[in-house]
Amino acid sequence: MFDVGFSELVVIALVALIVIGPERLPRVARTLGALLGRAQRYVNDVKADIQREVNLDELKDIQSSFHDAAKSIEQSVTQVEQELHAAGASLNSSVSAAADGAAQTAAPAASAPAHEEAAAPAAQLDLGLEATPAAAPRPTAKG
Repeated sequence: MFDVGFSELVVIALVALIVIGPERLPRVARTLGALLGRAQRYVNDVKADIQREVNLDELKDIQSSFHDAAKSIEQSVTQVEQELHAAGASLNSSVSAAADGAAQTAAPAASAPAHEEAAAPAAQLDLGLEATPAAAPRPTAKG
């Protein structure tokens, strides 16, 4: 920031010695050193706060990208689940139709009550797919 060499520091020290005097110079130097140290700590604290904010923003971006990825995976899983349910329903209807056709060809001359009994035990295919429970709410970062 400032380009101060050794020769400039010597000139500043001599001027301070002449203006302030040898009795008060050590006390002024201590006070000036304390003030400069306090200012340096303040600047370092501000830098650390800025760095924390930058890191927090980066973490929020990462969290957002993970949340988007999780949502897209959840949507694809839901789509696959719907396709499986549709395929299961199609298989159930084809099995029912095949069972009904087999029951009608096995007892074509049977009376009406016997025919209704034969059609009743039509096989159903159970894929064991249940509705997935809603995802638990995810904790959010409070900032």
